Amino acid sequence: MELVLNILKIILSIICVFAVLASKLKLSNWWIRVFDFPRIQLLIMATLAVALYVFPYLSFEALNITGFLLVVFSWFYQARKIFPYTLMAKKEVKKDKKASPENEIGILVSNVLTPNRHVEKLINLVKKEKPNLVLTLESDKWWEDQLQVIEKDYKYQVKIPLDNLYGMHLYSNLELENTKVHYLVEDDIPSIHSSVILPSGKAIQIHCIHPEPPSPTESDTSLSRDAELLIVGENVKDPGLPTLVFGDLNDVAWSRTTRLFQKISGLLDPRKGRGFFNTYNAKYFPFRWPLDHIFHTEDFLLREIKRLPSISSDHFPIYIKLKLKPENDQDDKKEALEEDEKDWKEETIDKANPNILTI
Repeated sequence: MELVLNILKIILSIICVFAVLASKLKLSNWWIRVFDFPRIQLLIMATLAVALYVFPYLSFEALNITGFLLVVFSWFYQARKIFPYTLMAKKEVKKDKKASPENEIGILVSNVLTPNRHVEKLINLVKKEKPNLVLTLESDKWWEDQLQVIEKDYKYQVKIPLDNLYGMHLYSNLELENTKVHYLVEDDIPSIHSSVILPSGKAIQIHCIHPEPPSPTESDTSLSRDAELLIVGENVKDPGLPTLVFGDLNDVAWSRTTRLFQKISGLLDPRKGRGFFNTYNAKYFPFRWPLDHIFHTEDFLLREIKRLPSISSDHFPIYIKLKLKPENDQDDKKEALEEDEKDWKEETIDKANPNILTI
């Protein structure tokens, strides 16, 4: 039994330490970037490793102490990354309990999983939550046909049915203006950009995205995803209108790319201080992290945010309701980029050879 525990301790220690090293490497290889995702799981692994070092007692041999200290460091490293998304952290977006329907917008984002055939589950959620915008991702022609039943309530639509797992459909019961579909980096991965007119007559800008993830089955590197996020961040950093960016970003909130995206754009994350809202993987509880995001400018207050029940996809849907702040209640908290951040941003976009830089 002692031998088994020692082997487990060594394996966990190697994984924990390598995960920290991988996070520090500015490489885009999928097998490096994959360690950005499971920071919650890595924290649990580090906790277990620490317990194995001290149970039944801590050996003071140099190798054992070195391993113990490295694992403790990895524990604090992972904890620091995910702490902003715990209930103990400061909330980045204030909540407002007072309703103002003419200046509110509700958004439901759902990666439906193309072969999933339980469309009725999504339709029931739409009927229950009554969002103003419904964004479906991975939706093909079959999903488009099945969702025709909601079109009577959502007369503004943007339909991009694709069979490559990057189809996208936007349904709105609010008027859409100046709608554009772009293929920012990859020729077969679309994004939707539009203005939404609230009942009060005020306009807000929306950007719906679903970049390609780094994985052995999708892309060998994170280059395409990183470039798309950074291009969108660059384009919304000085918005003329209140702005929302949402979709399946195929990235976690605590990754270097998403943190840089927030820093460039100045957009806020309403999950900070409220929880992880893990939307993926809906099918396997031990392997969950937040992939579906809704970022916004400082023009908004939070009315409600929640992860919705499963629709038999590998993603849970997520729902948010936001309210425009009074025009005299705006702040400017945008941080300046460090030189190495500017260099990495420019190098990433240049290497990706994007189709479009201005959206």
